[in-house]
Amino acid sequence: MQTKFIHNSIIKTVFGVMLFFAFFSCKKDFNEDIGPYNLDVILQSQGKNFASSGFIKFRQDAAVPLTITLDTWVFNLEPNHSYLLQRAVNPIADVTGCSSTAWLTLGKGLLPQAIHTDGHGAGEADLFRNVPASVKGTSYHIHFQVVDSASLTPVLMSGCYDYTIL
Repeated sequence: MQTKFIHNSIIKTVFGVMLFFAFFSCKKDFNEDIGPYNLDVILQSQGKNFASSGFIKFRQDAAVPLTITLDTWVFNLEPNHSYLLQRAVNPIADVTGCSSTAWLTLGKGLLPQAIHTDGHGAGEADLFRNVPASVKGTSYHIHFQVVDSASLTPVLMSGCYDYTIL
């Protein structure tokens, strides 16, 4: 029984790694006129499960002003569990980078939305955030974390990114 569990775990891990590399190795079209409005955010494990990871496709569509879409995927987290995506920002003029710890839980506009994992610990959520017109053109440092919805313990964390409100 233990051997079957290990075998299944290895297969799932290999499949996850192959999927990760297939997704990130594809040729990406890049429009240099867009500027720093779109980000591909990598989330890395913060706990004892080093196989855990995530990805956020952070996009600002010029056709939908002042709305940021946050298509979010998580992998190898606790199965059948809920997590929350949070962000913290600093103005770009703040030379210390991502020093803010004022975490805001993201979701569907102003309503926080959980990311639910399936029986394999994978989950996804199509989230969005509306920003006020007064910040249009403002640049920020931003970082993200995924937290356990029950304990609020961080399980995934991103690096620091720079972006500008379109």
